[in-house]
Amino acid sequence: MARRAIAVVSACLFTAAAFPAGSVSAVTVTVAGAGAAGTAVTGDAVTGDAVAGKAMTVMTGPVVTGDAVATEAMTAVTGTARIGSAAGGAAGCVRGARAATPGRGAEPYAPGPAQIAEMLADLRLRQSRLRRGPLTTITVPTWVHVITEGVLGAQDSAARAQIAALNAAYGGRYGGADTGVRFHLEGITRTENTAWFRNPLGYERSMKQMRRGGAETLNLYVAQLGELVLGYSTYPYWYGGEPQLDGVVIDWRTLPGGSLRNFDRGFTGVHEIGHWLGLLHTFENGCEPPGDAVADTPPEGQPTEGCPLHKDTCKGGGPDPIHNFMDYAQDRCMWEFTAGQAVRMHEMWAIYRGLGADTTLDG
Repeated sequence: MARRAIAVVSACLFTAAAFPAGSVSAVTVTVAGAGAAGTAVTGDAVTGDAVAGKAMTVMTGPVVTGDAVATEAMTAVTGTARIGSAAGGAAGCVRGARAATPGRGAEPYAPGPAQIAEMLADLRLRQSRLRRGPLTTITVPTWVHVITEGVLGAQDSAARAQIAALNAAYGGRYGGADTGVRFHLEGITRTENTAWFRNPLGYERSMKQMRRGGAETLNLYVAQLGELVLGYSTYPYWYGGEPQLDGVVIDWRTLPGGSLRNFDRGFTGVHEIGHWLGLLHTFENGCEPPGDAVADTPPEGQPTEGCPLHKDTCKGGGPDPIHNFMDYAQDRCMWEFTAGQAVRMHEMWAIYRGLGADTTLDG
């Protein structure tokens, strides 16, 4: 999702979630047109329907206070904060903002360096208790929750097309490795709710009361996140701490055949569900080890924008993985997972979502 992600003003692109949980004591919000210098919000996140510690540093969208959405658009947030959808007004960075175009950028749940280190340390500890064997197929029970506003919103046919795109991508049918992960559509729910449709981040707790199943069940919420917002996801390591928020949210216009140009093949869902299965961005940690902690994805100094013919941002590391689903390229430029990413997904599934530790990966 980000995550494949929230796209912000391109001048604001940065490695997401530079502030790990608990690293700040307040969030400072500057509101365009408010006439005041800004509003300070204490704590690690915007109050109300917020989740501390799984966030980012810059965002666009309306001010979220509780379950209400202000009409003024934000220009910037520093600290640990949530992201909302655009609701008119100016949006961008405090300094050097320029016109925004749809793309991939910082994601609200993208973990910061400290969180990544914690996640990888826990993974390494648990990996030592896994018995190895051939990877067998993981079938993920999937519920799609379509949120609508009148005639706006995804059709059931588009939701089914998204499941087909997931199975093609994770099955290696576009290119790259067959990850051995498949998705079975358990059902589609449809909910008419203007607030959830327009601002799923601001009303996340209310919306996710529809969640079904346990850690092994993917709940995919389809709403409208604004033209600068593509999607976001939780990570498997977080499930035990707050299971109710587990899931993936994507913009309905990114489904196959959607109206967002360059992001209309369903690969926002592919990317965000990669996070849900435990993958990090290919550009995680830039050129510094451990990168994304997957051996066969070359290090990448910065996210890919657009669809370049070639990109090499880390000296001696090989060409950037611009076609990997866990980068930020446009849909037409993405078509692969690696064999190492497939192993990582199976490890994460066994440890956090499926079999549990002290068992073999081949069942």
